[in-house]
Formats: sequence, structure tokens, C-alpha cells
Amino acid sequence: MRGARGLVAIAIPSLLLTGCAGVGSKTQDATAKGAAAYEGTPQGPLKVMGFSGEDEVAQSRIAAFKAGAPKVQVTNNKGDFDAQQFLTALASGNPPDLVYLDRNLVGTYAARGAIQPLTDCIAQQKVDMSQYRPAALTPLTLDKVVYGIPEFYIVTVNLVDKRVVSKAGLQLSDIQTADWPALQATAGRLSAVEGGKVRRLGYDSKMPDSFPLWALANGAQIVKPDGAPNLNDPKAVEALTFNLALVKEQGGWNSYKAFRDAFDIFGAKNPLTVDQAGAFPMENWYVNVLRDSLGKGLQLGSTMFTNRQGKPVSTLGGNAWVIPKGAKNPRAACAWAKTMTSTNTWMKAAEARMATVNKDKSFFTGLFTANKPADEAIKAKYLKAAPDPGFEQAINNYYASLDVATGLPASRAGAEIDAAWKSAVARALAGQPAQAALDQAQKEAQGAFDKAPAHG
Repeated sequence: MRGARGLVAIAIPSLLLTGCAGVGSKTQDATAKGAAAYEGTPQGPLKVMGFSGEDEVAQSRIAAFKAGAPKVQVTNNKGDFDAQQFLTALASGNPPDLVYLDRNLVGTYAARGAIQPLTDCIAQQKVDMSQYRPAALTPLTLDKVVYGIPEFYIVTVNLVDKRVVSKAGLQLSDIQTADWPALQATAGRLSAVEGGKVRRLGYDSKMPDSFPLWALANGAQIVKPDGAPNLNDPKAVEALTFNLALVKEQGGWNSYKAFRDAFDIFGAKNPLTVDQAGAFPMENWYVNVLRDSLGKGLQLGSTMFTNRQGKPVSTLGGNAWVIPKGAKNPRAACAWAKTMTSTNTWMKAAEARMATVNKDKSFFTGLFTANKPADEAIKAKYLKAAPDPGFEQAINNYYASLDVATGLPASRAGAEIDAAWKSAVARALAGQPAQAALDQAQKEAQGAFDKAPAHG
């Protein structure tokens, strides 16, 4: 739900499709010095883009960096990643030193020379790449070269309003994604549609954003291992067709979307608390939002999101740190990326989160990162039994999803593939047949892939 993927498709073609022209120069590009650019003690100004860094988890890690690099003056342009702003800065020859962006965009920027390989960064500053989960590195590795350092690790399970399920005479186990006809029947029983007006979604499959997840559950990955698009794979078409039927079952797209758009997703009247949704697949950060509704009507349940053989699956979300072409202080940028994602720093972040939890008299729901040793250490030290069985179940399910999550392969046309499938799903929801929508998307994405440079 979060990230900049929806913004980048407009900006990338206008500034980068011509290749690497205008992106840095030898006089500005510190990477021309090779490994020497990363040697020595970090110092000087460091310009960061795309990192809001306002909660205690971020602030504790920023403090850890500053303590370890006191001679670096950090300027953090707060706010989410803005593709147009980034590419304009590149074209003007005044890029930031470090950018925080969606991992699925890294392949596109790497292929077009907008960001630089981290080979020397990793070697000279001894970044332990073994600490990161392999799936988190998949979208960051193009032609066997790493271009980013991964941060958080976002996975998906089903979250459930147990009251709605119980009132319908169903069990928590009925919220499953292995048997699609049965799921459609369950959604029909849980939904409430009166006179064409939706009053409750039985099972919100979270289209259009969840299309890659449903394709994966049906055995199709929308990006091939070589980075080429795979949008009209028959199994992807089948997944979209099923979701169209699921939406139709619950009032049709116009009513469905209008109802869902009115959700107070972050507030006290969130859909699982006020009976607006029986269940939906949702990312792990959402349990922090729901925590405030405990004791206020919420009866949370959770089941694993599985493929059609019943095996747990999840797509993988999260951001990464990348160093742009022409960065003036790559040494400090590399040190920042290393420090912010190290086990020791994540432990400090967990300590800061626990301080907030204790102050609020709440409970810890986990801290999910791309650093596996950090996750395991945080879980062992700080994760206690939740005061509510539904939250306990959800948290355990999220942890169980970490090692089964799948990252999309890096693609030199990653942004265009992303834009193509989103447009296709939107057209299908508006009435175009799934096959035709995804055939068109595949043609568009394949064209972008064929035209994209292999190297920046």
C-alpha cells in the first residue's frame, strides 16, 4: 500500500528512456575514483532523499549513524520518494548522495545508469551481505551486480473480523486461498449488498494492488528470472479472471471501490473494527494500526495466504538504499546504508520501539527487516505473547511468512512492467476481459523491456 511505484511510470520515460545521457559527468561523478571513493572515514555533507525518518525506529537509527560518523553533516529531504524530483536532480547534475526507494524500481534505474553498482561500497566498507534475506536482494541484483541495500521486509497474510465470520456461521478456516470456488462462496456469505449498494465486503482481495500476489498463488510470477515481463501467463490471466468474479460477487467494481475508498483504514473506525470487511490480505505493518482498536470492538483473526496447493506464499515489499550516479559523497552514503541496516542498529531501533510501547502501555508486534539475524535477535529478546489471541495469531503468521516470501527479479524495465500491469488490472475492473487487458499489458511491457538498455 505504501511506496512510490505508482508515481514512477510517468517520470521515468520523460527523463531516462534515452539512456544515460545527462546523468552525471566525470567531473561530478565520485564513482570515477572507483574503490577509493569508499575508503577512509566518512565526513562532509550527505544529502538524503526519500526518507521521512520521523518515528522512533528511524530516529534511533539516524542517531546510531551520527554517533558513528560525527564528521558527516546529514541533510534529509523528508517525504516519500518522488521520481520526478529525483530524475530532475540527476539531469541537472546535482543529485542527492543517497536515495530511499521501492526495491522493485532498482532494476530500471540501474539499467539506465541513474544509480551505481555497490560492488566497491560493499567491498571497501565490508558490508556483510550474508545478513540480508536472499529474497530481499533479488530485486536489487541486476546481471549479478548489487545496486541496493534492503531495509524493511513487508509480507502479507489474511486478517479477519472474527465477529463477521461467526455471525455467518463460518469458521476462521473458511478464510483460505487454496480453494478459490470455496473462497468465492465464503465471500458471498460474508458480504452485504443491498439494492446494489455495498454495506460490507465479505473478502476484499485488495485488487488492483494485489494482482502479483494472486498470480503467484496460482503459480505465475509476473517477472521472469531474466527480468522480462510475464503478465499474460495463463495462470496470471486465470488469477485476474477469478478476482473479477470475486468483485462482481460483491456488488461490482464501481460500488465495491466506492465503498472501500471510504474506509477509515488508519483510524478507530477501520474496516475490521466496524464490520465493513470480513477479511482481506494485508501487510505486516497493519497490526500496529489495529493495535489501537484492541478492546474497542475489534475481534481479530488471521490465516496464512497460501497458493492453491495450500502452501504459504507471499509477495515481498520494502525499500532499499541506493547511491545515484554523480553522488558527491558515496563514502558517507555507503556508511549510512550499512549502519542503518546492520544488526546492532536494528537492535537499537527495537529498543526504541519497546520504549514507546511501554510508555503507551501497549505491546510489541514485531519489527520486520531484511536482516535475518536482526529479526531473530529482536524476536527472541522483545517479542512476548500478545494480550489478545487474534493478535498473537496474526503476528505468528507474519513471522511464518518471512522465509516463504518471494521477491520479483530485477528488471531493466521494472517500472514499466509495474505500470503496465496496474493499467491492465484497472481496465479489467472497468470491464475489459482479463485476457485482452493482460495481452495489451504484456505487449507494452515487452516493448519497454526490449528497448531498455542493458547497461547504463
